[in-house]
Amino acid sequence: MTKAPDKVNLAHSTLLLVDDQPTSLDLLSSIVQGFGVREQLKCPSAKEAVELLRRRAVDLILVDCAMPEMDGYDFVTWLRREAPEPARFTPVIMILGHAAQARVARGRDCGASFIVAKPLTPSVLLRRIVWLGAQNRQFIEAENYVGPDRRVHNYGPPPGEDGRRSTDLSGEVGEAVGENMNQDDIDMLLKPMKVNL
Repeated sequence: MTKAPDKVNLAHSTLLLVDDQPTSLDLLSSIVQGFGVREQLKCPSAKEAVELLRRRAVDLILVDCAMPEMDGYDFVTWLRREAPEPARFTPVIMILGHAAQARVARGRDCGASFIVAKPLTPSVLLRRIVWLGAQNRQFIEAENYVGPDRRVHNYGPPPGEDGRRSTDLSGEVGEAVGENMNQDDIDMLLKPMKVNL
């Protein structure tokens, strides 16, 4: 497992923290303050977060998925489809009480950038924030989905970061291990071949 860089400057970042549990909101606030974040906006409900995002932009949103009235899933769906620009493109880390596969899939499908399960540790959260800063995922707008490209495992993690799955491709190209093919060999690969059965 790679570790987060020794220095990450989040001093000029504005984070929006959304959680209906005051203890969890305070814990989250303490964690991001430890990362050097000076400006935190705390909302005890998703509805308050919606009102705030109609007035101003933020750099990152951390939202709990389980809240009354409007839960985190509905909030992220609203953010991706109805929020004013540039708020709708804001990276979102969704925090789950437990990482059941259906909940992770629902978080991914509503447009969250990352899903992190509780108990939340500062090192995991910081690695995800650094990963968000290092990657350049396209924003997809389709009939059934709006959000960052969900096919992140096809591209692998950013260079220097371990993947989450055994099938993740490496983000690093590396040195060539053999000679380049000449054009005739490449043409032969593309040419239809007759096969005897």
